[in-house]
Amino acid sequence: MATVRKSLTITEAQEQWIKLQIENGGFANDSEYMRHLIRLDEERNREFLITKAAIREGYDSGVSPKIRTVDEIMKAALDRRTDKSQEQQNA
Repeated sequence: MATVRKSLTITEAQEQWIKLQIENGGFANDSEYMRHLIRLDEERNREFLITKAAIREGYDSGVSPKIRTVDEIMKAALDRRTDKSQEQQNA
């Protein structure tokens, strides 16, 4: 992958933090640490977008035709979990 050179201005405290991360052996240099932070941010945003899409899908699906109480929903979820557990034990 091609690389691009960037200039970055940080505070003295941030510089000390980066140096500490390198000294602790987690990273070889400043660039490696910055790339690590960018990868973490990319992953966090990817997970956020997946969650947002799932929420949108649920919202767009509308109201369930079978309106139930919270207790009924919880009981159904527990029953499904119990059924799956029993299936695994019988397998």
